[in-house]
Amino acid sequence: MSSWSQLKRLGLLYLVMGIVTATTLAAALGAQLLAGAQDNVLRPNAICSIHLVLVAILLALYFYHAHRPRTVYLVDYACFRPSHNCRYPKATFLEHTHLSPLLSDSTVSFIDRILERSGMSDETCAPPALLYVQPCCREYEARAEAESIVFSVVDDLLAKTCINVDAISVLITNCTVFSPVPSISDMIVNRYKLQGDLRVMNLSGMGCCTALTAVGLARNILQSMPRGSHALVVSTETIIPLYYAGNNLSMQLVNILFRMGGTAMLLSTSSSEARFQLMNVTRITIATNNSAYRCVYQEEDEKGNLGVSLSKDLMAIAGDALKANIKASGPFVLPVSLQLVKFLLFSVANKVLGLKRMRPYIPNFNAAFEHFCIHVGGPAVLRSVQHGLNLSNKDVEPSQMTLHRFGNQSSASVWYELAYIEAKGRMEKGNRIWMIGFGAGYECTTVGWVCVQPSSGTDGPWARCISRYPVVVS
Repeated sequence: MSSWSQLKRLGLLYLVMGIVTATTLAAALGAQLLAGAQDNVLRPNAICSIHLVLVAILLALYFYHAHRPRTVYLVDYACFRPSHNCRYPKATFLEHTHLSPLLSDSTVSFIDRILERSGMSDETCAPPALLYVQPCCREYEARAEAESIVFSVVDDLLAKTCINVDAISVLITNCTVFSPVPSISDMIVNRYKLQGDLRVMNLSGMGCCTALTAVGLARNILQSMPRGSHALVVSTETIIPLYYAGNNLSMQLVNILFRMGGTAMLLSTSSSEARFQLMNVTRITIATNNSAYRCVYQEEDEKGNLGVSLSKDLMAIAGDALKANIKASGPFVLPVSLQLVKFLLFSVANKVLGLKRMRPYIPNFNAAFEHFCIHVGGPAVLRSVQHGLNLSNKDVEPSQMTLHRFGNQSSASVWYELAYIEAKGRMEKGNRIWMIGFGAGYECTTVGWVCVQPSSGTDGPWARCISRYPVVVS
């Protein structure tokens, strides 16, 4: 059980105990008052009981307030804005593919076909080391890519929030494949001279949902710290170590879809200047299933080339993970009316009428959220989630446009989608946002937010191109 759940249950336990105690004392007081009324005398014991009832109520309220879960807020976030020098047009990608002596004709044809259907534009970006016919994928280039993204987003976030680095008590970083020594979190500590008693965590190997998992981790830590503490979460995916130089087609998909990206978020238990309030975090892993465990798997091909293979069952497994996540998060995010409909119409129909083949109930998620940020794993992923959740084209527009403009940026992609919604001026106070991420393992993590203060600025990853969007994607 998470620390947040433990605190919540402890606070409710104190409240219930206080109410039971107060009720018991009130009953005893009532009996004494009734007896005193019959004798026309207010007994001293009754006065003492009044004091006890008041004390019990005050203690119950105090303990509940002291142990209840603290609300966590997103103060602000920043997304990496790649330089035009890093632009990687599809024509350049294909030219390098044709010129590569390592790739067979069948692999070249596969890359050509998938790239054409990728839903990406010619404005996606890659690190300079990958812009050669024979990419240079050494440790030095991977570290340079990580530093260029991480330092850029942290600089932007510190400038937006104007927070003193000494106020940051927690640092969480995530990068799936690249795990240097010293770690990415230590890079940040060294550059920004963060305080020595900082709580530092570095997540790896978890794929495209790690940024959302890190939000849940930051929430749990902030719940146990003094009120007003701040947590810095930095998410990126260095794609140089992901580069695959062989002819296994399932491993080539990573080369085709993944592009540069990163984000930094500042969370706090203080509502001062906060932009979003955290509603809930639900993380589901189905790694006990062997097929799910191996559906996104880093390994060597038959010639010893290291790469990440994607299983042909990936879409079905992602659907199972999302269903499990919805089952767990539904009671916390869906209106009571929708949950009653599910029980009355489907549970009763299945058990009483015996309609076993009835189509599974799909709630109207638009009744729970105004905006959706779905991980941009690819066009097939977006279509599958859209169909599975009965979402409109408008609902998945931020995801499709993020894939078109920036490509698959791993776990950072949902934050570019949030930035798209804000850049289009669609975010209003009180709007609810649902972020959905998928990751290796296999995992599905969802995060719900409610807008406290819409953005008043126009700066961000979409600042120079938002007027051109949305575009039609074939």
